[in-house]
Order: sequence, then structure tokens, then C-alpha cells
Amino acid sequence: MSAGRRNGEKLAPLVADIEKAGGKVSARSLDARKEDDIIAFLQEADRLGPLEVCIFNVGANVNFPFTETTERVFRKVWEMACYSGFLAGREAARLMLPHGKGAIFFTGATASMRAVSAMPLSPPPRPAFAPSRRLQHGSLGRRTSTSHTW
Repeated sequence: MSAGRRNGEKLAPLVADIEKAGGKVSARSLDARKEDDIIAFLQEADRLGPLEVCIFNVGANVNFPFTETTERVFRKVWEMACYSGFLAGREAARLMLPHGKGAIFFTGATASMRAVSAMPLSPPPRPAFAPSRRLQHGSLGRRTSTSHTW
């Protein structure tokens, strides 16, 4: 297993827990917004054992009212949450395809938890335009879940 985050030293408790349970983990610092860092990190993970699962969860939380959010803040959040997710997903897929299997998860638990408290209990209206399934899920494999929690 490989784990990475901006401040790699903060992975020490996770590493200790995994090793205490008899597992092995490689942990290091990386900047998910830098293509070279993502490529090197995922290639290193794939060398330790065929990459089968990639879990992407970058914290990009900011607490600014919408009208006070600057372009600079928005761009940084976009880089952390969207651009780096694209990089991780693309590079993980490139490594998984030759193995013939793999799963990529994009998650953001903190933002989801905060959004739930402000969201109504009923689902939001369906958008007028939704990307096609092919665009959403690509051709890496079949979709295993169609449920969504609102």
C-alpha cells in the first residue's frame, strides 16, 4: 500500500497502525497539483504491487462567502479538488488498464458532511443537462453502483 499527502509526516499514525496490524505501507509527501509528483507516486505504488485501487481525497475546504471568494482562492481550490483529481484518475487508469482491472474512487468526506447539514431532505431537481454515462464513466469498466445519497 502507498499513501501520500502534502505533509507526509502526518501519515505517521496511519503507517504505525498499518504496520502494527502486520501490513506494509510506503508513505511520503507529494503535491497532488503537480503532474510529476502524481505520476511518480502512482508508478512507485504500482512497482510495489499492481495498482488495483486508487482513492483520491484531497481536502480543499475554504470558508469564504461566495461574493468574497477571490479568483486566486477559487483557482487554488479548483487545482486541489478538480485538477489534481483529473491527474490522479488519469494516471491511475493508465497503470490499471494493462493489468485489466482496478477501481478509482474520488471522495470528499468533509465537504459532503458539511453540505448535508445545509441541504434539504429531498433530492435537488435534475439538471437540464447531464454528461453522458460514457463521459462520466469512460471505458474502464462497468458501473457498479447507480445509487446516490442526497
